[in-house]
Amino acid sequence: MTSTDPGTAPAAPGPRLDRTGPFVAGDKVQLADARHRMNTITLKVGGEFHSHRGVLRHDDLIGAEDGTVVEDSHGTRYQAMRPLYADYMLSMPRGAAIVYPKDSAQILMWGDIFPGARVLEAGVGSGGLTTALLRAVGPEGSVHSIERREDFAEVARLNVETYFGGTHPAWTLSTGDFQDTALELAADGPCADRVVLDMLAPWECVGAAATALVSGGVFLAYVATVTQLSRTAEALRAHGEFTEPDAWESFVRPWHLEGLAVRPEHRMNAHTGFLLTARRTAHGTPALTRVRRPAPGSQLAEELAHPDNEGFGGSEGTWTPEDIGERGIAPRKIKRALRDIRQGRDR
Repeated sequence: MTSTDPGTAPAAPGPRLDRTGPFVAGDKVQLADARHRMNTITLKVGGEFHSHRGVLRHDDLIGAEDGTVVEDSHGTRYQAMRPLYADYMLSMPRGAAIVYPKDSAQILMWGDIFPGARVLEAGVGSGGLTTALLRAVGPEGSVHSIERREDFAEVARLNVETYFGGTHPAWTLSTGDFQDTALELAADGPCADRVVLDMLAPWECVGAAATALVSGGVFLAYVATVTQLSRTAEALRAHGEFTEPDAWESFVRPWHLEGLAVRPEHRMNAHTGFLLTARRTAHGTPALTRVRRPAPGSQLAEELAHPDNEGFGGSEGTWTPEDIGERGIAPRKIKRALRDIRQGRDR
């Protein structure tokens, strides 16, 4: 395991964890015009925001209250507000795909992420879920994020530091394998209250997660496909010291509100991924086996091993992003994300 070197990061002020009060230099501000068209800027002393409608001076916003209305040089009015977490997550530059707000909300609730919690996270991606976890645990808790790819880790580090305005005191970011890191951290005993996995093969990490979790701790996995969901659930059952896993997905349907025209929007946020949770039993205590009536053939070894069911149950194999329909992430996309983050910070 190797840790990212914070000494290579651009100098940044200490983090602003409260995100309240008047605007200050370095804040991100979301500008909305009368047609609700959005632009996000990073305030800088002497800076300017240019559009085809005119020029808005950053100095007119520095010191102003959140929610103020300002005018540019041509009289165009903007409502200026700090972006919400969901706004930032959906607009931030990214290399890997992000966990969307509807799933982040579910993870925080059903993963029971509480202030002061010690969270072990793997599969950092672009840092969206990491930001949500850090907000939930607060400065008294801790989030140790583990990412295999150094380029993904760098994108996540810059996104998280940009959101908080500096290095968060509760965050540790490491590059390496979850299994190795978790076992190192748990060398002297359980070290995590919660384990959150967003990776291709979370079933491979069940044993290490069980070692790292305290008794009663929560294991949570975010997966994209039914085959991943099935294999992870069966791995939890096979381990023997996790409660019966629960799995679900969430759909969000926005509504159109305009006078008497109150109806569902024509588009909705449907499937993005599955969430699966289980509780760690007391160390050394087998979980009670759930009494159930499985469907005929669902547990037959010959069916699980059949080539048509590859990926389910106990079948073996190495997984790649292509196996779940993801396209490979080109190096130029990572470079573009890093460039956009740095330009947004310095603009």
